[in-house]
Amino acid sequence: MHEDHYAPDTLAVHAGIDNCCCHAAVTPIYQTSTFGFSSAEHGAELFAGRGRGYIYTRMGNPTVEAVEKSVAALEGGSNALACGSGMAAIHTCLATLLKQGDHIICSETVYGPTLTLCKSILADFGIESTFVDTSDLAAVKAAIRPNTKVVYVETPANPTLVISDLAAISAIAHEHDAVVVVDNTFMSPLLQRPFDFGADYVVHSLTKFLNGHADVIGGMIIVRNEDQYRPMRRMLNHFGGVLPPMESFLVHRGIRTLHLRMQRHCQSAQRIAEWLADHSQVEWVRYPGLPDHPQYELAQRQMKGAGAVIAFEVKGGIEAGRAVMNAVRLWMLAVSLGGVESLIQHPASMTHASMGAEARRQGHVSDGLVRLSVGVEDVEDLIADLDRALHAAGRESTRVARGTHEHLVS
Repeated sequence: MHEDHYAPDTLAVHAGIDNCCCHAAVTPIYQTSTFGFSSAEHGAELFAGRGRGYIYTRMGNPTVEAVEKSVAALEGGSNALACGSGMAAIHTCLATLLKQGDHIICSETVYGPTLTLCKSILADFGIESTFVDTSDLAAVKAAIRPNTKVVYVETPANPTLVISDLAAISAIAHEHDAVVVVDNTFMSPLLQRPFDFGADYVVHSLTKFLNGHADVIGGMIIVRNEDQYRPMRRMLNHFGGVLPPMESFLVHRGIRTLHLRMQRHCQSAQRIAEWLADHSQVEWVRYPGLPDHPQYELAQRQMKGAGAVIAFEVKGGIEAGRAVMNAVRLWMLAVSLGGVESLIQHPASMTHASMGAEARRQGHVSDGLVRLSVGVEDVEDLIADLDRALHAAGRESTRVARGTHEHLVS
């Protein structure tokens, strides 16, 4: 395909499909660890990086290559590298770009394991990290050092949905000879293309929207050009964190309906966010599609849709949040996001419970914060289930308040 000539919806269906040999509608699963050579000379050429063919699936496989081409086309990149998880992609990317004595600026509100990678593992190798609110351009500028090599941005941020200005951040970074890496998992290439705003590398957790069916763990690094690709490929080959053929096949199959799923995700999430904003048991709602989002205008410029993730504050704090979790029936209590099924989580009583109140506050995770990943079910069914759960939280808040009052009186 000549990808430049097709719309994203068309690319989602066709990019990466190799029909030049037998005209198959789907790239086959090459479930093999090794490949034979036509001759000793052919093998020598391949090991030298010349000629066409495959050596060993850790170093390349037709099924894996198909999904790499698909995601690269959707993101507008030249090539991509499929990894065994989102964290394998992030680690491979940063390990390629950074060395001892270098400095990285990272969004302060970022996927937890990314934070840990920078704070502990990279630090053990002599790489310094500074965490800032990357929606604050002055803070990004102030954090730049002579040894800053990477500015790492997750936008929208998890779970606060704070949005960072990719074009402005790219300009700041490039002025100081640093590169910009963007985690684009929350948006997918259908809703946001960081390369269009000056980013140098894009990473994804394939586990989320790109696969979309909660049955694969995977990651992807997308690059702009061959000069970026070669060192990334070398690092991935030696790290060994590659995506197997079967998982590659499943992700590629998921991508072929990405445009349809994202449309439904956005429509339903917008409807639910607007409904939550008027609910008596909700303190506030954070969703890029609502005009009261702090970076609403930026979202309109930078994103082609507001996505599937909603954050809101349920009145009543931790106990009310726990009551919501225990009352839902249709929404699944689970981490992750981006699947066809709708997920709900309450960080203060679940994923961030061990942090303590002060640490959560510093991480902008309030006691009543609830995060939703809106799936593709009937939106009125989802709203009815949430409404029932929120009213249960209201009753719990009233019971706790009454008990506190009675204790004080006695």
